[in-house]
Amino acid sequence: MSKKINLFSHFKSDFASGLVVFLVALPLCLGIAMASGAPLFSGIISGVIGGIVVGFLSQSHISVSGPAAGLTAIVLTAITDLGSFNLFLTAVFIAGIIQLILGYIKAGTISNFFPTNVIEGMLAGIGIIIIMKQLPHAIGFDSDFEGDQSFLQSDGNNSITSLLSIFDFIQIGSIIIAVISLFVLIIWDKVPVLKRLKLIPGALVAVVLGIIINELFIRSGSHFAIGKEHLVSLPAPASLDDFQQIIVFPDFTGIMNQKVWLVGITIAIVASIETLLCIEAADRMDVHKRYTDTNVELKAQGVGNILSSLIGGLPMTSVVVRSSANSTAGAKSKLSAIIHGVLLFVSVITIPLLLNKIPLATLAAVLLLVGYKLAKPATFIHFWKKGKYQFIPFIATLIAVVFTDLLKGVVLGMIISVIFVLKGNLKRAYVFRKEEYIDGDVIHIDLAQEVSFLNKADIKETLKNIPNNSKVIIDASDTVYIAHDILDLIHEFKTIRAKENSINVQIKGFKKTYQLENSEENHVTIEHYYDALKRKMVEKKVGNFK
Repeated sequence: MSKKINLFSHFKSDFASGLVVFLVALPLCLGIAMASGAPLFSGIISGVIGGIVVGFLSQSHISVSGPAAGLTAIVLTAITDLGSFNLFLTAVFIAGIIQLILGYIKAGTISNFFPTNVIEGMLAGIGIIIIMKQLPHAIGFDSDFEGDQSFLQSDGNNSITSLLSIFDFIQIGSIIIAVISLFVLIIWDKVPVLKRLKLIPGALVAVVLGIIINELFIRSGSHFAIGKEHLVSLPAPASLDDFQQIIVFPDFTGIMNQKVWLVGITIAIVASIETLLCIEAADRMDVHKRYTDTNVELKAQGVGNILSSLIGGLPMTSVVVRSSANSTAGAKSKLSAIIHGVLLFVSVITIPLLLNKIPLATLAAVLLLVGYKLAKPATFIHFWKKGKYQFIPFIATLIAVVFTDLLKGVVLGMIISVIFVLKGNLKRAYVFRKEEYIDGDVIHIDLAQEVSFLNKADIKETLKNIPNNSKVIIDASDTVYIAHDILDLIHEFKTIRAKENSINVQIKGFKKTYQLENSEENHVTIEHYYDALKRKMVEKKVGNFK
């Protein structure tokens, strides 16, 4: 019987963390919409639906959903190709339906095959990207799009060129606010007196201080004052009519358009993979190590994308930046994600003018701390100590995520991990040892627990190099699975080559039954296998004679 969970049992900590995620999500929603070539408000809509609807339906306690930087290139290209944002919304609707289907056919289980070192490499790579992207904002250089989270930017530059050029655009007021904000964030959880104020997150204090300091700069006429171009920029509808003009609806007349379907399928696949990766990462960040049902998550994302498309929102995924900020802020349950969505909705209706006073430098300070915690040196040391088979996939994933994108980085890390697994299996096929006796040496070949066709070449080479007149013991006492190819190889060696070269072969520990292809019903005894092999050879000779 499943235990009932009270959604409001950790309200204080979840409200505080939800407030932090709201502050992080607000500029990201706007920036991703801008980078995608979509109406700014579409990013807010996606954030609200991702927080409230997906947050409620999801079983993840830490992850937060919303518009994803990883989809910006796809969205920008799709809107251009389709020639209409309304048609694009129809494609998002189709993507949501496909995600629902993927959830029902249990496609989410593929997330169990993502290695830990690859997931940690992805997180560290994202942490470095966050730091590289937020440093310019911390000193007052806000030329690149807020949602452009890839190494190659849409303006033709890249993260490194942006960093090299920031010294030409230093804004002292932004630096002062960023430094003060970082100071507040760092000491807030370390000073005993401040730690008691759990309901008030350090990020909120930093934001309020940032607004107050900049207002003082403005009112005093200081040249440190931060201009509008370095503040949050939120649409401020003044009436119901303004809201109606902002909301866009899908054009279902294009439902039979092949291009619309192609875009929908592409978004569904990419968004689903990114979601599964982020859910796996969120589970890793959860201090209570709770596991999320990824099939339920795909269904939740499907519902979220359907609703988002119907009212003019961008496609969404589970996103690492907001999820990591959520975890760092001390979220205990999914109520935090829901609260962040509610705050987004309430704020854009009631206080857009106040939100537009928030300096981007303050938000950069919040994200810089998040980025550091994702890519902290302790993580690098941890995988270095585990050895090259763990460290190389980790560092390769990190580098590829930073210099290409999330999916390419993870694919590279997975490929390297698989190669190492295969290499390890090849080495562990058997143990070869030689014992010296007065009457002659004895060669022992102890087979491993599982011997697959991948080990054929290695075993074949070993048997080939056994000298004439040797004594050989092939021991399969610990073996539970032997591939047909290996059984053939041993049988041929014992019955043909060993006799021709005066090699004394002793077969030891071979079980009467070997389970094949992981099926309890599909099994074969080694005697039956050899009998069947002999019959085939006889039939072949008879056939040739005829």
